[in-house]
Amino acid sequence: MRIALCNEVIRDKPFEAQCVFAAALGYDALEVAPFTLGDRPDELDRATRQKLRRAAADAGIAIASLHWLLVAPAGLSITSADAAVRERTLETMRRLIDLCADLGGAVLVHGSPAQRHVSGDDDRAHGVDAFASVAAAAEAAGVTYCIEPLAREETEFVNTVAEAADIVRQIGSPAVKTMIDCCAAGHEEALSLPDLIDRWMPSGLIAHIQVNDTNRRGPGQGEDLFAPVFAALRRNGYTGTVAVEPFDYQPDGAASAARAIGYIRGILEAQSTP
Repeated sequence: MRIALCNEVIRDKPFEAQCVFAAALGYDALEVAPFTLGDRPDELDRATRQKLRRAAADAGIAIASLHWLLVAPAGLSITSADAAVRERTLETMRRLIDLCADLGGAVLVHGSPAQRHVSGDDDRAHGVDAFASVAAAAEAAGVTYCIEPLAREETEFVNTVAEAADIVRQIGSPAVKTMIDCCAAGHEEALSLPDLIDRWMPSGLIAHIQVNDTNRRGPGQGEDLFAPVFAALRRNGYTGTVAVEPFDYQPDGAASAARAIGYIRGILEAQSTP
C-alpha cells in the first residue's frame, strides 16, 4: 500500500513545496485535486505537466491519483438537463484522464458532489452515461476511473458502494471501478468499514481507498478506529493507494497532514511486527 496525501490539504503552499512537505512527513504520494493547479487544469500545457511531474520526482514522491475532478472550470455537471453542459463536462473528464496519465497517476476519483445533483430519473441516466462515455478514454490512457459513493447530505446520486458497483457492472469496462471513502461509508453503509472491505474487495471492483473520520477530520482525530481498516486491507491483499482526505483541518492543514501520517505509520508498523 502507498499512503498519499490529498494535496488540497496544503494548497496554501506552491506545488513544489507540497511535494517536499508531504515527502518529509513520510507520505509516498500526492493525490491531486486539479482545481489546485489553476482555473483550467484540464488545459495545462505539456511543459507545465512535465514540470509538475518532475517536482514530485525531485522530492522523492509520486503523483498517485486525481480527485475532486470537476470543481474547475466552473459550470460543469454530469447530470445536467442541458446537453451542452454535459458535453463540456465529458470533454473536461477526458482531458483530466490525459492529465492524470501525463502526471504519472493511475487513478481518478470522481466525487464532485456539486456537479452531480439529480432531480429525476433522467438526471441519473445522464450520470451513468457520463461514466460510460469516458471508459474508452481511461482504457486508452491506462488509468482507472473510480465512481465515488458519497453521503446523501452531499449528493443524491450514488451513495453506497453497492450503487456504484451496479453502475460499474453495467458499464463493463476494466477501466471503470469504484472505491471506498471512509467518512462517506461511515455515514451511509450498514456494514462496518472492515466488513465493507471484506465484502467488496474480493469483487475486484474496488480500486482506491480514502481515509477520513466520520467527523470529517483526519484519521486519528476522531472516534473511528483505523487499525481494523488497515488490517482488512492487508487481509484482502490490497496493494493500491490509501489517500488521506480530511475536510476539517484541525488545527490547520499542515498539522492535520502530519498527525494523520504519524497515526497511520504507527498502525502499519504495529501490524507488520511479528
